[in-house]
Amino acid sequence: MEKERIGIIFSPRVGSRKANKHWYDIQAYLTKKNVIYDFVQSEGSGSVERLTKMLCANGYHTIVLVGNDTSLNEAVNAVINYDRLPEDFAFGLIPNGPNNSFAHFWGATQDEYKRSVDTMIRRQVKKIDVGFLVYTGDDGIPYRRYFLNCINIGLGAKVADIMERYNLLTGSKALAMIPAAITNLINQKVLNIRMSADREDIDENVMSVCIGNCTGYGQTPNAIPYNGLLDMTLIYRPKFWHMAKAFWLLERGKFLNYRHVRPYRIREIEIEDISKAKVSIDGTLLDTKHPAPMRVGLEPESFNFIV
Repeated sequence: MEKERIGIIFSPRVGSRKANKHWYDIQAYLTKKNVIYDFVQSEGSGSVERLTKMLCANGYHTIVLVGNDTSLNEAVNAVINYDRLPEDFAFGLIPNGPNNSFAHFWGATQDEYKRSVDTMIRRQVKKIDVGFLVYTGDDGIPYRRYFLNCINIGLGAKVADIMERYNLLTGSKALAMIPAAITNLINQKVLNIRMSADREDIDENVMSVCIGNCTGYGQTPNAIPYNGLLDMTLIYRPKFWHMAKAFWLLERGKFLNYRHVRPYRIREIEIEDISKAKVSIDGTLLDTKHPAPMRVGLEPESFNFIV
């Protein structure tokens, strides 16, 4: 395998016509820039991870995903768990569809795909941190899953899942905010969280928890994926009429100004109990009913990312 040949995974997460149009535009620009590449297309949930493993096994020095946070999570887990990568291996991202919080952190957007391709060609690499979650499966066995953006526990997990589903249906973040807001208003369920954050014991009744390696869909807006630390926000139950302000601050990146939020900056979290709360990782719900006890931490500078 020649080093300059790039392996590209296309993940059409939004309506097929719009997604394919975007991919045709990218292909045309790749051809114009004389990029040598092979590409594969995912067929659905779980296939990105399998395709990424296949490209790793075929010896590509550079793999690029055309996709969103959910497909990025699948790809990252495949790369991290592959133990025979070239020393100069690097991973890149061209955002496709809604829910691209990690790409937006680096200033990449779907409309500016030419900029993302040019960045890929330059292959300027930065080592970034990768978060990990160790959780308990329904079989009682501990599992380990990696993330680049965030983990949500409680209401935040439900809202992230609803936004992902409606984004897929509508292709619009703005429209997806409507059912997410309704869910937020209806399901203000308080849950008891028992955890230790860098050995500080926390036993609180909260509505939601977000642990971010990056912006966490606005809930950890100051998180940086290369400082060796995680950001965490505990979100307490507000008064019904305060919810509009919460969404307003969330959209403007000022969520930490919300009076019902308590922020932390930490290295590791041991979570003993989360009641019966849902848990999502990079926007996808865990498929286990009782994931606690859980452990969340970082592997610093463990991933070569093209920026």
